[in-house]
Amino acid sequence: MFYIIENNEQLNEFFEIGYDKVFIEPIYFNDFVHPLLNDISLLYIKPLNGDKGYILSINHTEALLLNFVVISDLLASYSEIYVRDRKSFINLFPLKNLIDISFNTPEYSEATTPAHDFFYRTHNVEDINTIIPLVKHYERCENIYYKIKEHCVKPENNKFNSQITSIFNYIESNGIKIDKKTLDKHFELNNEFLSIKNDIIYTQYNLYTTTGRPSNSFNTINFAALSKDNGCRNAFIPKNDYFIEIDISAYHPTLAAQLIGYDFGKDTPYEYFAREAGIEISEAKILMFKQLYGGIYKEYQYIEYFQLIQEHVNKMWKKYTVDGFIECPISGHKFYKGIKDINPQKLFNYTLQNLETANNVRIMWDIIKLLKSKETQIVLYTYDSILLDYNEDDDILKDIQNQFSKHNLKIKLTKGKNYGVMSPLH
Repeated sequence: MFYIIENNEQLNEFFEIGYDKVFIEPIYFNDFVHPLLNDISLLYIKPLNGDKGYILSINHTEALLLNFVVISDLLASYSEIYVRDRKSFINLFPLKNLIDISFNTPEYSEATTPAHDFFYRTHNVEDINTIIPLVKHYERCENIYYKIKEHCVKPENNKFNSQITSIFNYIESNGIKIDKKTLDKHFELNNEFLSIKNDIIYTQYNLYTTTGRPSNSFNTINFAALSKDNGCRNAFIPKNDYFIEIDISAYHPTLAAQLIGYDFGKDTPYEYFAREAGIEISEAKILMFKQLYGGIYKEYQYIEYFQLIQEHVNKMWKKYTVDGFIECPISGHKFYKGIKDINPQKLFNYTLQNLETANNVRIMWDIIKLLKSKETQIVLYTYDSILLDYNEDDDILKDIQNQFSKHNLKIKLTKGKNYGVMSPLH
């Protein structure tokens, strides 16, 4: 059987072999265009118990075109499909049998070929992969598979991984409306077609960071670190009535307290620390974060909250060194021995960042269910805040606020006609 499948007879023959578990790598029109603005050219399918991979032609200049619906039926028949980016793959095939292996794989350089490098260097077109020779796509995909094949194993926390990829697919799919003139004033994009269509810009979250905390930078714009001072945020405007940003107050101190089972009572973490240490709240905020990230100062080790933090850090480090890993709460993510430059405090910081993300996933999952059939959307996520593109007719804000109360989190709300002019919402 040929490795290139381009007609129904070949596809039926491939289907009848009855493979059960496969690795799939989609080849889009362009490797750098946002997945929501991209089209699919080819699918590389490598049966885990097969001796070679196959290329299914969907839209390529060198081959006939297969029926997309028939391909969807084929993929639905597999018990397990391993992919490197479930968040993007579900734009094409929203299947339940997808397993994202990039949560398990170590960092590696992206596979390429001299042909790919040449075409991308000499052609600036949106459908460049449709003219790169099929044999070169096959060579590249084979190289990808052999780098990651040992990780094609269903992880214990696959349910959470599927949940987080679905949530950030939802956020990316909403996009953010832009004022094009203001955007051009503040940002110099590589190419507009990579991330903008009909005055909607699409963000792209990287979920495969060391701590599991998503980054969000695409087409030269770092959406997770937009300046509040230079006017660049004015470029982002609501599709509905206005933006509402929900900021979680004292998030990491609160999460740390939940980890160690400590209750601040009616106080905020900063009020508690200021009272116990006899300092101003403004100073307490600065010193609280310095100690959570850099270690407890000797002069504050008598404070119960910090005593419990230190005990937790020591206990966690011992488990990490003896067992070879620690498992994060909620996400089930494991930090294994061998992390570069790791130490007890850094390991604690990593778990806090992972817990922050996992807790937010639970909250956003419930909010998204509330927003079903509503016009209001989550359009941006930045660690301790979410940005709503809010429609007043939905009258859903109180229900959204309750999702944070369920987790004993205090929030602040701001409102604005663009992302740069936000004022407190009372």
